[in-house]
Amino acid sequence: MFKNAIVRRPGHSLVNGITSAPELGKPDYGLAIKQHDAYIAALKSCGVEVTVLETDERFPDSCFVEDVAVCTKKFAMIAKPGASSRRGEEKEIIEVIKKFYNNLEYIKEPGTLEGGDVMMVGDHFYIGLSKRTNREGAEQLIEVLEKYGMSGSIVEISEMLHLKSGLAYLEDDVLLVTGEFINILEFKKFNKIMIDEEEIYSANCIRVNDYVLVPAGYPKTKEKIKAAGFKVIVVDTSEYRKVNGGLSCLSLRF
Repeated sequence: MFKNAIVRRPGHSLVNGITSAPELGKPDYGLAIKQHDAYIAALKSCGVEVTVLETDERFPDSCFVEDVAVCTKKFAMIAKPGASSRRGEEKEIIEVIKKFYNNLEYIKEPGTLEGGDVMMVGDHFYIGLSKRTNREGAEQLIEVLEKYGMSGSIVEISEMLHLKSGLAYLEDDVLLVTGEFINILEFKKFNKIMIDEEEIYSANCIRVNDYVLVPAGYPKTKEKIKAAGFKVIVVDTSEYRKVNGGLSCLSLRF
């Protein structure tokens, strides 16, 4: 059960965020703000208290606050972004996290780790090795998890930006899955909802208490999730998709 979420308002510099899809164009800032408002409202409707942080124009991608920390039941890990333009974002979250957690841990160089590569399943954490998270960072997180009585395992990534670009754990042993993760042995035990190739972006959903937040514009995914018995809230993230962002990236939930 999530009680809290942290979000950071996007700045005008969002238009300069990292992207692997320049063909989608630059984000419309006015629309991005409206979508962020709707995202916050959706989180609140799921029963969580939302802490809204000010914009930080120094970091174009700073609204993707999930990447700078990993929040568990017992501790918070301050991450170390793998993208050089995001280095320093993690320092800006520390004082905020301290308001909620007594136990803080830190990824140390040469380790890199971004929260988008970490998927929590109960007390076990799957950690993706990506262009943003290296083995050193993943192993540091696993070592700390074990210190607190939890566990972690590493998943190799070859195609996706982040682990949660192609996976979403919806609780109750249900896993939303697409692309390279469909046939990975680590996920064999889950009841899988397969996402069609043409709706691959929609694999980045989030379960928040009694609801699953689903990006707008992906009707097949929405219907599959509803058919599995979940209540759905649709949230438009079109402007964040243009800079490689999605629903999970936009908040820290704990």
